[in-house]
Amino acid sequence: MSRIGKKPISLPTGVEFIIDGNKVTVKGPKGELSWDVPADIGLVQEGNQILVTRPSDNKKHRSLHGLSRALIANMVEGVSNGFEKKLELVGVGYRAQMQGTKLVITAGYSHPVEVEAPEGIEFEVPAVNRINIKGIDKQLVGNTAAHIRAIRKPEPYKGKGIKYENERIRRKAGKAGAK
Repeated sequence: MSRIGKKPISLPTGVEFIIDGNKVTVKGPKGELSWDVPADIGLVQEGNQILVTRPSDNKKHRSLHGLSRALIANMVEGVSNGFEKKLELVGVGYRAQMQGTKLVITAGYSHPVEVEAPEGIEFEVPAVNRINIKGIDKQLVGNTAAHIRAIRKPEPYKGKGIKYENERIRRKAGKAGAK
């Protein structure tokens, strides 16, 4: 039995959960998200809790059970609290700034790199070497953060590049000195 799939999802106050056939819509103070639930997975709303059920124990149903529960829980969390990823720019001259809705990153290239915020994503630059990415869709926030990090991944010798706030870079020793 899936431990994650069996856990009920509790709805915080101010969050509305609508089941329309196999489409689920979650509305909250931060926004609205919807998702098409796989046909075999069942949803039951009891008061302020949602239970995710599956018809059998075959492998496909077991895998969809936990996945569906996790995605719906992330939707509820997103519309009530939102998600945030924090990035750091490490290196001399590496900086970020906002120009309107665009994020402009200077990361050691001959040109600055401009990143347009996708629909539902908000950028913040609290300092020249920090970027905060906020949104209600967990997957979109993570993909946007990964896209920005891919502009200049941290390198293992000096640690220069764009890294997640809590990421630890494994450092390598440089060349041995000539004798």
